[in-house]
Amino acid sequence: MRHTKTWAAGWTPTPKSGSTTRGKIHLTGVKAIEEPPSLVDLRKHTTAMLPRVDLPEVILEVMSWEPQLVEAFTAASGGRSRLEDLPTSIAACLAAHSMNVGYRPIAKTGVPALERSRLSHVFQNYFRPETLSLANAPLVAWQAGLPLAQAWGGGMVAAVDGMRFVVPVPAAFARPNRKFFGSKRGMTWLNAINDQGIGRGAKIVSGTVRDSLHMVDVIFGLDGGELPEIVVSDTGSYSDLTFGLLELLNISYRPALADLPDQKGWRIDPGADYGPLNTFARGRIDLRKVQRMWPDILRVIASIYTGTVRAYDVVTMLQREGHPTALGEAIATYGRIFLSLHILAYIDVDETYRRDIKHIRNLQEGRHALARKICHGKKGELYHRYERGLENQLGVLGLVLNCVVLWTTVYLDAAVRQLKAQGNPVRDEDMARLSPFVNTQLGVHGAYTFILPDLAPGAIRALRDPDALDADDEEI
Repeated sequence: MRHTKTWAAGWTPTPKSGSTTRGKIHLTGVKAIEEPPSLVDLRKHTTAMLPRVDLPEVILEVMSWEPQLVEAFTAASGGRSRLEDLPTSIAACLAAHSMNVGYRPIAKTGVPALERSRLSHVFQNYFRPETLSLANAPLVAWQAGLPLAQAWGGGMVAAVDGMRFVVPVPAAFARPNRKFFGSKRGMTWLNAINDQGIGRGAKIVSGTVRDSLHMVDVIFGLDGGELPEIVVSDTGSYSDLTFGLLELLNISYRPALADLPDQKGWRIDPGADYGPLNTFARGRIDLRKVQRMWPDILRVIASIYTGTVRAYDVVTMLQREGHPTALGEAIATYGRIFLSLHILAYIDVDETYRRDIKHIRNLQEGRHALARKICHGKKGELYHRYERGLENQLGVLGLVLNCVVLWTTVYLDAAVRQLKAQGNPVRDEDMARLSPFVNTQLGVHGAYTFILPDLAPGAIRALRDPDALDADDEEI
């Protein structure tokens, strides 16, 4: 929805959405939508019905559902694996590296699939970005087909955001930033999820470089599925150039705007009267810059779309010493058209546009919170000296997060169906507000076992009775 009519006719702020002061726009905060008793009750019951499991069990169970997950892990030599019980070794490696605990609490002497030397061999020879990406794709497709996931969204909206990790050892890839890393150094895991809560792709970024330099690469390196129609990010990923590139790639870009009063609108017609927004719309768009460079712009976009060049290389090529080249300025000029439309939609009296952005941003924060719970070993700090090691470990974390989200979605979906079958009224709008990141049932501490219960093919564990809580259950 472009809101072009609003822009053309001029927009008069109302107290509900915001006001203008000396050409600057000020918005009131979006009020939280109250949770009806029916939602509170549904959330309480479905969460209580989830079986209590440890992370290794979740990984093994998802592997039993989706054979392609294991099949994605091929040996670096290209030969066929002769290792017996390879799935158990893969699950153990996934657990050890995602939890950041190493092999000591995972390895079991006398169990061939869990011997320390076996786990080290499997990780070195079967785990790499390509195999992790192939393993993610079937999980994305599986979750998308579940009715509950479809109630959460259509899967065509993506959010991209960075998660910061401290790297306390000398590493060429780590950079200082006192705000995020204190006196140490660190890096950023720039990752994308869709509106169904499942991870679609990620990229390792040195230090805390502006996400806008890498965001397009994340979108065009997604694990399986179609390209999203809409991309949401925080203000740190925003730039006029990013707007231009994504819109030219037929993706609607909708960043959150934390510094709204300082934003400048852009106009094509210098004589147009936009009423209270005249001062805001003080930027001038010269379409001749775009017209002159249009053939070169199309070549750049085609190169990104086909994967001939990385978007990061294009972005750096279009700038010299912090200033855009003529081609970069032409793409940024094109982007300012859609930036202005985005701001106008953002401040519209109808808050749906802004709420949708906030919703998926909150969804990603929920995923990052789950990631922190899982990656708890060594205080959540990473000890790899080289980029490849960071890529593999965080690639494992992303895959395990997707295993947990898929597992949770399957069981929440079963819980909802059981409640409906028992005659309990379940409203669609309440289903849409359940979270794929609920994790009170998930254990990540203690002894780790890699034994599945005896389940029939295609069967899942029995759901718990929500009214028969164990004495040691966490408060929900």
